[in-house]
Amino acid sequence: MLSAAQLIEIRRQLHQIPEIGLEEVETQAFLLKTIQALPQDYLTIKTYQTAILVHVTGKKDDYTIGYRTDIDGLPVEEATGLPYASKHPGRMHACGHDIHMTVALGLLSRFADEQPAHNLLFIFQPAEENASGGKRLYEAGALNEWLPDEIYGLHDNPQLPTGAIGCCLGTLFAGTCEIHITLHGKSGHAAYPHMANDMVVAGAALVNQLQTVVSRSVDPIEGAVVTLGHFSAGTTMNVIAGQAQIDGTIRALTQKMNLHVQQRVREIVQGIEVMYQCKADLTLEQGGYLPVENDETLTQNFMDFMKAQADVNFIETKPAMTGEDFGFLLSKIKGTMFWLGVDSPYALHSEHLAPDEAAIEKGINAIEPFLRYRDKQV
Repeated sequence: MLSAAQLIEIRRQLHQIPEIGLEEVETQAFLLKTIQALPQDYLTIKTYQTAILVHVTGKKDDYTIGYRTDIDGLPVEEATGLPYASKHPGRMHACGHDIHMTVALGLLSRFADEQPAHNLLFIFQPAEENASGGKRLYEAGALNEWLPDEIYGLHDNPQLPTGAIGCCLGTLFAGTCEIHITLHGKSGHAAYPHMANDMVVAGAALVNQLQTVVSRSVDPIEGAVVTLGHFSAGTTMNVIAGQAQIDGTIRALTQKMNLHVQQRVREIVQGIEVMYQCKADLTLEQGGYLPVENDETLTQNFMDFMKAQADVNFIETKPAMTGEDFGFLLSKIKGTMFWLGVDSPYALHSEHLAPDEAAIEKGINAIEPFLRYRDKQV
């Protein structure tokens, strides 16, 4: 079993080698080395691209409990000043996936020492941040041989106290959809606007109209988000822009609402085409980023267990508009995602994020008993 000191060192080594999704070669090698150093009596290890699957053979082969962790980093330049900061320029574990991996390794080390009653599958998944790695694994059939009957996963939360476990029934994370719009008009001289078709004007109107989707087309009790984070057009002050590029994101707590907002975006873009006599290329990319909708029965079971543990600080949380590709796996396999508090003044994806490492052992000490409890229940 990996000790608390070993886990801290593992986390710090992982923190130094963040890699973007589908490029996690060094991370995979480090994980494999760590996993292969554990007792192998009950373990079977397989890889798929940069993913690692570790099957823990139970005494009975009639049920499999899955546990998933993500392994990729973000294209962020680290600014923590830590002695174990990222060695990869422009790359950082700014979402805490190094914490996620370390907790998973700690859990795996305990089950490698003591055989469970039923099978466990640990999924070290790439590309959560950028390419829906969970969806890729599932659709490629990589999980087929050991497909879990139920599945769990965590996400660190800087806003919760160190080691606290947070969860809620229903949706934990929103589903997301990327918006990409290119407007095509006609460029021209600033002195002759009637001879051009200005896409700055068309784009500005489109941005304003898209802000009405949430305020006038969404039930305020349900809620949604449409954020346009990028708008570029033109080359200089006295040339009318013939093209504009607008990019953004949709967030919604149910797939039904996500699709409703997407449809309103389509309709508004079509209206701009007519009103400004331009052509609009619209791409809506949802990928595998469905809402993280927790299974009601399993999640109630999880919450009841955590509330009953004297040494677990359980907090019932509200849904968040952040996205997570675990939602795709939950659309195929019943399960639960939950928060692990890491108590930091900085938000997820911040270049200053420095999670409290004490959360690692506290998280393992809360999750391992639950997995053993579920192992006995099924």
